[in-house]
Amino acid sequence: MNEPLIAQRGPFAVQVLAGQDYFWCRCGRSASQPFCDGAHKGSGITPLKFHAEEDDLVYLCGCKHTRTPPYCDGTHNRL
Repeated sequence: MNEPLIAQRGPFAVQVLAGQDYFWCRCGRSASQPFCDGAHKGSGITPLKFHAEEDDLVYLCGCKHTRTPPYCDGTHNRL
């Protein structure tokens, strides 16, 4: 598996809607960060599907190295 690209050295603040599914970009290649746009094809890395249980403001990982995907855990501070 290839290493993900760092899309941003910090989280993306995103408003999610209850009942919706989202596909978080794990590869860092998407032009629609933090969500997948299909740019991962051929990278060996696939997006992560997650489901929003409630309307909420969430902080999605931008560095793609979090230990709590898709959420930011501060790993970008150590890169």
